Amino acid sequence: MYMTMFLGTRNGSLGETSTVLLLIGGLYLIWKGYVNWVVPVAMILTVGVLTWVFGPAGLFSGDPIFHMMAGGLILGAFFMATDMVTIPMTVKGQIIFAVGAGAITVLIRLLGGYPEGVCYSLLLMNALTPLIDRFVKPEIFGAGGNK
Repeated sequence: MYMTMFLGTRNGSLGETSTVLLLIGGLYLIWKGYVNWVVPVAMILTVGVLTWVFGPAGLFSGDPIFHMMAGGLILGAFFMATDMVTIPMTVKGQIIFAVGAGAITVLIRLLGGYPEGVCYSLLLMNALTPLIDRFVKPEIFGAGGNK
């Protein structure tokens, strides 16, 4: 099952079936410096940890590998969550954004009526981006003085 998900020899929506190709594309964007690696790693790890902890048969009984490769998580984490216009300005804010998006994805997948929650989690966190930017402000250039 994992190999079919990894190689993309399963059914699914356009662009979300082959985990290996999405990872190659995401790593290329990181290598070229177009995206920061923090957002996709934080989002994917959050989904993995939370689905493992809150599995269907009780605590620590989930299948994190399945949830990290299923659906549009890799697509959303590398190509949608890293959009420079909609994520917070600071790295700390981006981590808050990614962890929140991962947590909402898990909440929708495990408790909601939808099989996939990446798009809704990103939309909700995009709505919270101005609030995150308000509370996690970047240091003003030149305002720190000599230390």
